[in-house]
Amino acid sequence: MKTTIAGRVALATGIAALTAGLLPATAHAADARGERKTLPVLVEFSDSAFQHPGQVKAGTPDTYFGPGEESLASFLSEVSRGQFTTVPAVPEKVVGPVRLPMAAAGCDHGRINSLTQEALAAKGLVRGEDYESLSIIFPAQKTGCAWAGLGSVPGPYTWINLYGTASGLGVLGHEFGHNLGLGHQGRAMCTDGDLVDCETNGTSSKSLMGGGGPAAGFSAPEMIRTGWLSGGEAVEVTESGTFTLRPLHGEGGGTRALDIPMGEDRLVVEYRHAAGSFDAGIEGVHAYRVPEGAYGSSSLIDLTEANSTAGNDAPADADAVTSLTDKAGKVSVAVVAAADGKAEIEVAVNGDTLTSGGGAAKEEARRPAAPDPEHTGTEKDAGDGLPGGVKADSAGREPADGPASGSAADLAATGGDASVLPLAAGGAVLVAAGAGALVVLRRRKRA
Repeated sequence: MKTTIAGRVALATGIAALTAGLLPATAHAADARGERKTLPVLVEFSDSAFQHPGQVKAGTPDTYFGPGEESLASFLSEVSRGQFTTVPAVPEKVVGPVRLPMAAAGCDHGRINSLTQEALAAKGLVRGEDYESLSIIFPAQKTGCAWAGLGSVPGPYTWINLYGTASGLGVLGHEFGHNLGLGHQGRAMCTDGDLVDCETNGTSSKSLMGGGGPAAGFSAPEMIRTGWLSGGEAVEVTESGTFTLRPLHGEGGGTRALDIPMGEDRLVVEYRHAAGSFDAGIEGVHAYRVPEGAYGSSSLIDLTEANSTAGNDAPADADAVTSLTDKAGKVSVAVVAAADGKAEIEVAVNGDTLTSGGGAAKEEARRPAAPDPEHTGTEKDAGDGLPGGVKADSAGREPADGPASGSAADLAATGGDASVLPLAAGGAVLVAAGAGALVVLRRRKRA
């Protein structure tokens, strides 16, 4: 999906019977089915207002709910294959501008949230009754925010730091992905072909939650997390065998992902091929490590010997796998064939030996790589008192069994320059992750 701007200010951004070796994968799904009532609210501060409030308000409904492929609703509907979308919470689709009794400086996202909800309640709009998700859009001129977008992981809140120019679906879709329980997807460089010794390096280009932009949609482990792969579409491999994968995105039935036990972790394998609005620049079989069953915290496995996938000139299948092994987990995978919109994958578990030899040739018809998106580093929150969140562990992973009751909110950010900034209630501090966080591919300039 290519984001375009035309004369307005837009907003920020199976088939599988229960046969031997093939069982339905555990869903570990978030509440991501049906329609979610979303309320975009324009807020201003005592010392800062929108330069063009009429244009911002006029462009907001289409950005969130419009019929075009560049809207949040259209993206979610297509990537979930009609299982989930967002809809307006109120007939007018957007509320505001609402003037908050606070200065802009300090980027106090917690106070912005609480004051916004108070102002909405005064208008008779209460979260949980009148709306489910709250998306707060505000001018950036004086806030000093280090991010273009912020979202609770999982949760009902997004903050969009409007720079006065269009940011597009890349930011808005990314933050809503956080609301669905998805973290930033990084990349694990495992250059010796064995998953025992890998180095976190850069971002995954196979997901909007990494560096892939909206045109990549979400990856297979993320779609297992949201519940959009079900029944025979995501299957757990319990015995060695050969399986056929159809493309992850697009219409039709069939198996779209293999979910393989690998010690305490999981190995998820997918086949990517152009389908609908997605994957025009992605091709081939890709694999992900899922730490301790936390599907929203997966990492792309890259077996290339050099960092050849960082540039826009890399082939579409540059980091596609042909074979891989995890000695500790006693798992091996080999691509027998990948062409014509399907892939044959051999999986050996429990220390079994591959029979195909692996290393199948990559598909001859290579597509150009997807454009470099506008994304950045992870921000962790020690707790701001907002409900509905989950606290990640020291490795940045969510609990495998979902959010704990009453836990502090986990927040993730998109865009920005600063690494540390003071936060809201309780003296919490928002700190950008260091090694292993998303790197800045392209920074936005404030208008």
